[in-house]
Amino acid sequence: MKVSIVVPAYNEAAYLADTLHCLLSLDYPDFEIIVVDNASTDSTSEVAKQFPVRLVYEEKKGLLHARERGRREASGEIIANVDADCRPTKDWLQKATLYFKNPKVVAVSGPYFYFDSPFLSRTILFNSQKYLYAVSSRILQAFGKNGILIGGNTLFRARALDELGGYDTSILFYGEDTDTAKKLSSRGKIVFSPNVVMPTSARRFKKEGTLRIIGKYLYHFFKATFSR
Repeated sequence: MKVSIVVPAYNEAAYLADTLHCLLSLDYPDFEIIVVDNASTDSTSEVAKQFPVRLVYEEKKGLLHARERGRREASGEIIANVDADCRPTKDWLQKATLYFKNPKVVAVSGPYFYFDSPFLSRTILFNSQKYLYAVSSRILQAFGKNGILIGGNTLFRARALDELGGYDTSILFYGEDTDTAKKLSSRGKIVFSPNVVMPTSARRFKKEGTLRIIGKYLYHFFKATFSR
């Protein structure tokens, strides 16, 4: 299966090169990388142009505007969302795509590993996602409510989201992965695998505070999950 990896990037010149180096080292036979410059004011585009990737522009600011543009540009049967500060290991894509051998699986996700976070918070956050999210996703799907996807570590069948009309671009940031999971769970099974790990930066936690970020995620998760 061909995979289209979509990397939205707004002022990501400082992080993007490391992410693209990792993506180009993936041990997978058929994939493309689409970098979506989301109206950056720094040298994001210049960085992307140094690599063998497709560079497209999206003038409407917002994560889902960028992801939607990337989704429309993608040619793969599977679309993978990766953030511009992620550092996937060589076998990440190989591990994740194995689950799509089951035709009932519509999306796959896994935990973040915050490589630049202090040891204690890194360990707590990783293990809570690794075990709690996996169990919670199964429970939610058993009750027909939702599943759990982590935005920058998500893969899904392109046709499924296309048939659902794509992303809800009215969502600016928080709740976007929950909304997408809710849509896709109506089309098939969502797998949250502890083995599909994505190393990523903890910069957002450092900037806004861990408890504040967790609170925002939980609020928008429950809001999106239990709304009509």
